[in-house]
Amino acid sequence: MTTEKIEVVAPLRVTERKIHAFVQAQQDWVLMATDKMAKKKQSIKKLSPDKYKEGASIPYQGKQAIIRLKTSTLKTVKVVFERAVFTIDIPVRVDEKEKHEFIRLALIDWMKNQALKQMKEMIDIYAEKYNLYPRMIRIKTQKSRWGSCGIHNDINLNWLLILTPPKVMEYVVIHELCHIKERNHSANFWLLVEKHCPDYREHRLWLKQNGHDVMQGL
Repeated sequence: MTTEKIEVVAPLRVTERKIHAFVQAQQDWVLMATDKMAKKKQSIKKLSPDKYKEGASIPYQGKQAIIRLKTSTLKTVKVVFERAVFTIDIPVRVDEKEKHEFIRLALIDWMKNQALKQMKEMIDIYAEKYNLYPRMIRIKTQKSRWGSCGIHNDINLNWLLILTPPKVMEYVVIHELCHIKERNHSANFWLLVEKHCPDYREHRLWLKQNGHDVMQGL
């Protein structure tokens, strides 16, 4: 059993007695807030398997794919995706106890490379089409953001978008490209997004409804 904890931030001059009195006075709100957080945590679905093994199911591009394992004489792992199946060639040298983490890391590495490749292809198309050119593109691992556009037009994108439907990833790419012209989320910004991605509301809603699950990663 675990005990939930709360943190109170107060100025140095405030006594411990006053802090306890404040927490006591706000007890109903604290209980309501912790209960809300617990329910939210319970509602998050884990998309990745408990064990990366033969036949396990993992998310990719908005769907679930199956893992197929092969023993290989190669020195490095090989990952191939075809028809909703990830075929993974595992070197003989890999110990049975290490396979779970070995497969997980191999899939993450493969997906990061795929994310970068697919996002670059999208950016090459839309940057020229809409005359919105980023200075640099980076793929990152983030737990709270799908993307960002810096003041020098450097675009950062979350590799976990490879787990979402392709159209959702495309929307995020267009979203960040539009920030090159409109730096905030004003009405003009959303008009620009809609001009280039008319059904953006549908993809934005998908992220709102499923984003917490995807953010759990692999």
